[in-house]
Amino acid sequence: MQIAADLAERHTLAVLVDNEPGILARIAGLFTARGYNIESLTVSEISTDDSVSRITIVTSASAQVMEQIIAQLERLIPVHRVTDLTVLGPHVERELAMVKVAGTGEQRIEAMRLGEVYRARVVDATTSSFVFELTGGRDKIDAFVGLMKQLGLVEVARTGIVAIARGRDAA
Repeated sequence: MQIAADLAERHTLAVLVDNEPGILARIAGLFTARGYNIESLTVSEISTDDSVSRITIVTSASAQVMEQIIAQLERLIPVHRVTDLTVLGPHVERELAMVKVAGTGEQRIEAMRLGEVYRARVVDATTSSFVFELTGGRDKIDAFVGLMKQLGLVEVARTGIVAIARGRDAA
C-alpha cells in the first residue's frame, strides 16, 4: 500500500527561459530521459524584446518526483525561474480548442444550440460543416467534444493549457 506522498498528482509548472534555439528540446528531453510524461505544453514569448519565453507544462508526479523535476529544470542554464503553480496556490488555467463538426438538418441545429450553451463561437462555416472556437477549462472542453461526437465531430485541435497565478504576485 502506497502512502499519500507517493501518489501522482497533476501539477502545472510555469518556466521562464531565455528565448533561444533548442531550449524547448532540452526541457522535453529532460522529461523524456527520466520517463516523465508531459500532458500539456505551451510556449510563448513574453518580454517586449522577445528575449524571454514562458513555458507552461502540465505533468503528473508525486511530490518527491516533482521536487526532482523542478530541481533539474532549474539547473538548465537558460532557465530563469520554475514555479509550480499547483503548490503556489490558486491559479487560473485555460485552454483553447477548435472543434470541426459536419452535419445538416437537426444535427446541425443541435450542434449550434450546444455551441451557444458552451459559449463556443463559430469561426468558420460552410454548407456542410463549421468550426467552433471554445475556451475554458479542460473539463469544459472535454464535455463539449464528447457531445459533438454524437453530432458529427470531424476534428479537434487544442492549444494546451496556459495558466497564471491569482493575486498580485507573479509566478
